[in-house]
Amino acid sequence: MEVILKQDLKNVGYKNDIVSVKPGFGRNFLIPRGMAILADEKNKKIHAENMRQRAHKEAKIKAEAESLANKLKDMTVKVGAKTGENGKIFGSVTAVQLAESLRVLGIDVDRRNITIDNADTVKTVGTYTAKARIHKEVLATFSFEVVGE
Repeated sequence: MEVILKQDLKNVGYKNDIVSVKPGFGRNFLIPRGMAILADEKNKKIHAENMRQRAHKEAKIKAEAESLANKLKDMTVKVGAKTGENGKIFGSVTAVQLAESLRVLGIDVDRRNITIDNADTVKTVGTYTAKARIHKEVLATFSFEVVGE
């Protein structure tokens, strides 16, 4: 069964993609919840026309995302955390804290689009790496430093 997605869905596809899903998943989950519409001939024609009109806007958005990724690649983000003796953190650093630190620097990235490399090891003060999906085709890798407060 082919459907046209109305929003980004993890492990399924991005908004405006035509994807093939199992019939039960499409009929019982995606379509009733407004996450997708059936990809019949009429909807495919409407989708094709909409995509032609959006192509120019998408190119501009992607170029802005790439410039933001280059800017992010060169910087080190500082994340403050409460520490005990020997530089050990109470808890761990999460994507929420990274998103907040990026927001302070003027870069707005959704916390769900940030993944920390080896997230289970961010329990001490030091420098680590993370990835941020800025656009569906642009993935930025940046480093962050955990400092004690």
